[in-house]
Amino acid sequence: MTNPVALPELTLPQMLREHARLTPARIAVRQKDFGIWKPVRWDGYYQRACHFGLGLRALGLPAGGHVGVISENRIEWVLAQMGSGLVGAVAVGVYSTSPSSEVAYVVSHADIEIMVCEDQEQTDKLLAAIDQLPRLRKIVVMETKGLRSFAPEARRLIASFAEVEALGAASGNMALIDEALARQTLDDIALMIYTSGSTGKPKGAMISYRNIRGIVPGIVERLGLSAGTSHLSYLPLCHVAEQMVTTFVPIYLGSQVNFGESIRTVQEDLREVAPSMFLGVPRIWEKMHAAISIKLQETGGLRQKMFQWAYQACQPLAEKPRAAWSMAQRLTYSLSYWFVFRALQNFIGLRKVHVALTGAAPIPPDVVRFFRVLGVPLVEVYGLTESTGMVTGHRIDDVQVGTVGVPTLGVEYRLAPNGELQLRGDMVFVGYYKNPEATANSIRDGWLHTGDVVREEGGQLRIVDRLKDIMITAGGKNLTPSEIENTMKGSPYIKECIIVADGRKFVAALIQIDYEVVSNWAEARRIPFTHFRSLVEQPQVRELIDADIAKGNARLAQVSQIRKFHLLTKELDHDDGEVTATMKVRRSSIYKAYAPEIEALYRH
Repeated sequence: MTNPVALPELTLPQMLREHARLTPARIAVRQKDFGIWKPVRWDGYYQRACHFGLGLRALGLPAGGHVGVISENRIEWVLAQMGSGLVGAVAVGVYSTSPSSEVAYVVSHADIEIMVCEDQEQTDKLLAAIDQLPRLRKIVVMETKGLRSFAPEARRLIASFAEVEALGAASGNMALIDEALARQTLDDIALMIYTSGSTGKPKGAMISYRNIRGIVPGIVERLGLSAGTSHLSYLPLCHVAEQMVTTFVPIYLGSQVNFGESIRTVQEDLREVAPSMFLGVPRIWEKMHAAISIKLQETGGLRQKMFQWAYQACQPLAEKPRAAWSMAQRLTYSLSYWFVFRALQNFIGLRKVHVALTGAAPIPPDVVRFFRVLGVPLVEVYGLTESTGMVTGHRIDDVQVGTVGVPTLGVEYRLAPNGELQLRGDMVFVGYYKNPEATANSIRDGWLHTGDVVREEGGQLRIVDRLKDIMITAGGKNLTPSEIENTMKGSPYIKECIIVADGRKFVAALIQIDYEVVSNWAEARRIPFTHFRSLVEQPQVRELIDADIAKGNARLAQVSQIRKFHLLTKELDHDDGEVTATMKVRRSSIYKAYAPEIEALYRH
């Protein structure tokens, strides 16, 4: 395929079969087990997916049936997804961090008939709600340790992943696969991806094979990807962002995906894989930023001074294309790289990365600048579940920090009078499962209404905020909370900032500290504490946060400045309904939970 943007008129499962036929011996996937990276060739990937799909059929899954997956990222996740697709079924991802009630809601709403679970913990969530799941006929478990403790009636529901693969292999019914692929069209539904549900119940977005094929050329062209690209898959595969870089692009391009041992070993896995592409949501970049801050706090004075010199010297290069660097700038960066930045790039595992991206939520501009100064080619991209992923992004040599670049290949866009971004193209999703009203509100006359307010600046797009999140103060001033919140989250000491301003006389905020960074800071100054709350209640910590909020305020318009803040004495928790599975803040839940603290901020 000389031009990677000219894709064949094939679905994702049909493309998987093509790679198995044309490049059978190339490595498609590597899975790390017990410290060893095990390669899987394209022919092995296809064969195992076929066997699993045939196994699902043998368990009674009909064509068009729904298969759920709840697991951390691993090869079995994509085998379940592609196996489902190869027999004409639809895969549905469920967040592995979700409590039983949320799992039950998605499994029930999506009409899932067979559920693929990682282990006993995930299986327990289903069994706890089994009475609410009359359509569920089988639970397939990847890791069977601990399953013997289940009652006999529960065990009858369960099969191991290996058993299902063996069942499919024993059937030898490859003709069924060929028939299903012969019938499969680009307009068939490939996936259902549930939205995070930050403002209500999650909605099941139906993604077709045409949507997937429609999004890939723009991603490939904008990010400069090829068959030689390598990627570490670790963000949840039930999110469109990770699907985009683990299945959509690799299966069209024939590039390589690596699955680490666990979400907890990402940093170590990154150093071992040294991928050429890396996707991180803002929280990942903020954590890396914080990790480097901690590293610098722990190092000697000379190294700190060297870092400060290198960082300040290279700051002007953050948004300047390398081709435009002067000889003096090249020399400055070269010295900074060999003496300072190279070690930091190795520390975070991104020394060989050709493109790094951030998306899925707003990111503090200072964090983007920080990594670009370090020589990590970080670009900001924008997309949503309903657009099947990335629809805008910086060109690698044209980055304006604070914007999300320009639309990608195949994307038509327009701005409504209220500033809302609207999109049209093959990548616009089919609609919400069993929710025609929400579908009609989202897609009108072929245009996807994103709900995001956008401004054009210097030929690039800047996301202002969610239309529904824009606040109006008591004085009638419009505020965009995400701008204020992201400015504050540029501080390594602030993990979360939730603005309170709607109908109020001034802007206030609820602040959650970054426990790891602040505790390191406190230990270095011999400030005593025993846990999160006791650390937050130290007056020196309040002074530290106050100083960083003052720095942030200096960069905001007066009306947007935070006048008062409350330090949260616990971390925001998914189980408490304060954040979603993707760690998006549920504003209404937080405003309700912290109503007394908020009212106290506005008492004179």
